[in-house]
Amino acid sequence: MQESTGPQVVSSSQNDLSQPLSAIPPISPEQARPDPDLNELRPLGARITGDAGPKDFVDPLFQEDSDLSLVNIAAPIQNFEGVNNVNGVLPPDTNGDVGPNHYMQWVNLSFAIYSKTGALLYGPAAGNTLWSGFGGACQTTNDGDPIVQYDHLADRWMVSQFALPNYPSGPFYQCIAVSQTGDPTGAWYRYQFQISATKLNDYPHFGVWPDGYYMSINQFAGNSWGGAGAVAFERDKMLQGLPAQMVYFDLYGVDPNLGGMLPADLDGPAPAAGSPNIFAQMDDNAYGYSPDQLQLWNFHVDWANPSASTFTQAKVLPTAAFDANMCSGSRNCIQQQGTTRRLDAIADRLMYRLQYRNFGSYQTLVLNHTVDVNSTDRAGLRWYELRDSGSGWNIYQQGTFSPDATRRWMGSVAMDSSGNIGMGYSASSSTMYPAIRYTGRLAGDALGQMTQGEGTIINGTGAQTHTASRWGDYSSLSVDPDGCTFWFTSEYVQTTGTSPWRTRIGSFVLPGCGSSPTPTATNTPVPPTNTPVPPTNTPVPPTNTPVPPTNTPVPPTNTPVPPTNTPVPPTNTPVPPTNTPVPPTNTPVPPTNTPVPPTNTPVPPTNTPVP
Repeated sequence: MQESTGPQVVSSSQNDLSQPLSAIPPISPEQARPDPDLNELRPLGARITGDAGPKDFVDPLFQEDSDLSLVNIAAPIQNFEGVNNVNGVLPPDTNGDVGPNHYMQWVNLSFAIYSKTGALLYGPAAGNTLWSGFGGACQTTNDGDPIVQYDHLADRWMVSQFALPNYPSGPFYQCIAVSQTGDPTGAWYRYQFQISATKLNDYPHFGVWPDGYYMSINQFAGNSWGGAGAVAFERDKMLQGLPAQMVYFDLYGVDPNLGGMLPADLDGPAPAAGSPNIFAQMDDNAYGYSPDQLQLWNFHVDWANPSASTFTQAKVLPTAAFDANMCSGSRNCIQQQGTTRRLDAIADRLMYRLQYRNFGSYQTLVLNHTVDVNSTDRAGLRWYELRDSGSGWNIYQQGTFSPDATRRWMGSVAMDSSGNIGMGYSASSSTMYPAIRYTGRLAGDALGQMTQGEGTIINGTGAQTHTASRWGDYSSLSVDPDGCTFWFTSEYVQTTGTSPWRTRIGSFVLPGCGSSPTPTATNTPVPPTNTPVPPTNTPVPPTNTPVPPTNTPVPPTNTPVPPTNTPVPPTNTPVPPTNTPVPPTNTPVPPTNTPVPPTNTPVPPTNTPVP
């Protein structure tokens, strides 16, 4: 067992209550500013070996079915367009969540709110629209790496992106907003937290938990790996709009090779009172851990005495052998039709989310990551269901989904209220363009198998040819508050180009949902009050001038071209250098002409601007 060094307790640097979002004019999506670090691969600690591994390795859980048509999964229920590449950025960081009446999607630098039948209710708008009039870095920067989550215990929305106003120098901030009600077009409680003065808080991912909003980050000090970070934000205060605290653990001193962690994200009944949030990461034996394994850590936050909070290793779970070394760490990895340019597999980390459910007599976690199934860089999806029946977490079942030669990666997995598991992902090969697909299994099916066949949300009709090869960096599978309907959002390409990506939002249901596999938990969460609290800072008018994106795609050249719009700090793979450094996480590229409403080499996914 290991335990982290003592926690740092930090108060929000500012907070307030916004006007209703519906009364705030959307800031027009702008072009992302160029990032000078295009194509630089940044390893997460020891997660790069350069060794392709055993030449004859075959995944022992490899599920191959020659005829997926023998089982017909249900067609999508809803299926509509999300936000497209209105910012000229790469990759999209596609994610979203669903509430009783809305679907909210955020793709890197822009968000939109839809009805559950696809009607566009707000946006697309620049992410910092949510902090209009707030002041500070959260208002004046729009840096991306966003997350949207619906907090069903309180009927609220929680959204976040980071702010890097002086990149590559600090300080580095996390901007968080919590809706005042269950309507995301209403007012929001807004917060700014300084995460660090020296370490970049890259790739932030969140989990909703009864006692906090938990966040994992990959940290960088300049161009150097800075270790994993784990943060808990004071949910109870944030639901009321009060000044709030965060508890932060810098884990570099515990194990410099920790990285790519995810916090547990609750669906359904709450865990027992006082239960710690669980953080997980996967480790290939090539990273220096043996055998291949999942690490679980417990984050216990104590808001009565925050300095007594702990982050402790709970368990190491050996897994069936896997090979996470896709394409020897090269991003130019996943094949596409019609081009020699390939796509990033991002096989060095768990893919969002780490979903938690409480069935009363046992608890579950489901998670996934990308693997090479047979030493030929054939990408498949390794997925797990973990269970705790009272004696600690164990692997209940695990499988590797790769039913044919098509590459499947960039997955997101979740469980419905009946114990059925759904999984969404990207699919591509040398004879097909990247598509958005999904699969599933029923609670009573043979363990380790996705038994329901394969469904398609949309087939791509074009390839992405940008030399950065970025794809993802994540997708998002959510479960409707009805407990049964899965909602998946990811990217695809309609017309071949450098990065004319689009996104899609689709929903589906697996058969038999509605009957619980076991008695459900008895604890009933009580939503906190919605009483508005006066803002603690004086709102100031927004300083950013909306700039609509240009409609003329600019083909990539070898000569750097200055951006034509007001720059926006990116957060992923960079492009030709400019005089202004930007965050290593977004890759701006030429935007599409029509906004649509509605490894083993770890890379801190971010954005890459393209001139």
